Amino acid sequence: MASTARVARGVRFFRPDSGVSRLADQFRELGISVEPHLLELAFTHRSWAYENGRVPTNERLEFLGDSVLGVVVTEYIFRTYPDRPEGQLSRLRAAVVSSHALAGVARDLELGQSIKLGHGEIATNGQDKDSILADATEAIIGAVHLSGGFEVSSRFVHAVMDPVIAEAADLGAGLDWKSSLQDLAASLGLSVPEYTSEFTGPDHDRWFRAEVVVDGRTFGPGESTSRRGAEQEAAKAAFTALDAQA
Repeated sequence: MASTARVARGVRFFRPDSGVSRLADQFRELGISVEPHLLELAFTHRSWAYENGRVPTNERLEFLGDSVLGVVVTEYIFRTYPDRPEGQLSRLRAAVVSSHALAGVARDLELGQSIKLGHGEIATNGQDKDSILADATEAIIGAVHLSGGFEVSSRFVHAVMDPVIAEAADLGAGLDWKSSLQDLAASLGLSVPEYTSEFTGPDHDRWFRAEVVVDGRTFGPGESTSRRGAEQEAAKAAFTALDAQA
């Protein structure tokens, strides 16, 4: 879509000085204008929409932004790391576009304070939940894309994601502790790692605890707000111990 596209009924473009925290600064630095109704939609969580007449949510923009993000990040890491095999590139991409990484971007841009949430999410600190922040980041990318096209959305993605990619690329085994542990166990002739986990707390505020068994030895526990996060922490403990003995 051309950058000269306008919103129906003559709605003006979002102005970078309209006070949407550090996101406004980022838009101004990059020379990006986003249609106001798309920006508002990008900040509309389904919990708020449900409580306000089931109005449209940011989920469709999130869907679009996820695809744009994937294309830009995939091409960038493909060109930037020509010596890395497909498996490493896949793990790098997964780490970069994960909810945890995207939530970090959202916190840097201070998106949480502008997300419209329902009372239940507000009560449980929804403005700082990784899943909600990550979805908002992808929705913002979608809004930028619809307002300015791929050249503009690509510019925005590079601005906010290239530092994340560079940091993740230096993590080595820490990029994905579970995959690294599995590779290490195989190289040492050990059994395939097996995970067990449990959780406490209500659905909206769970806390997970995981352990991993390798060749009869139990490592961990790992703890996190997600099962995957807890398993990653347990895998990290196992990898560190086994690698030191290798």
